[in-house]
Amino acid sequence: MRWELIPKPRSTFLRVKCAKCGNEQVIFERSSNYVKCLVCDELLAQPTGGKAKINGEILQPLT
Repeated sequence: MRWELIPKPRSTFLRVKCAKCGNEQVIFERSSNYVKCLVCDELLAQPTGGKAKINGEILQPLT
């Protein structure tokens, strides 16, 4: 087993598509604030104390 000097992060950023207008936006997976769409002001993510509840379609995780 190899020991790593720099640990990998447990959370990522996500590319999310708004269900209402189709706008794609990058948000943090463990967001502690409400995240709204920049175009139509629809709620995309709401905090839960851990991973945020994502209301849009997750297109891909970004690393």
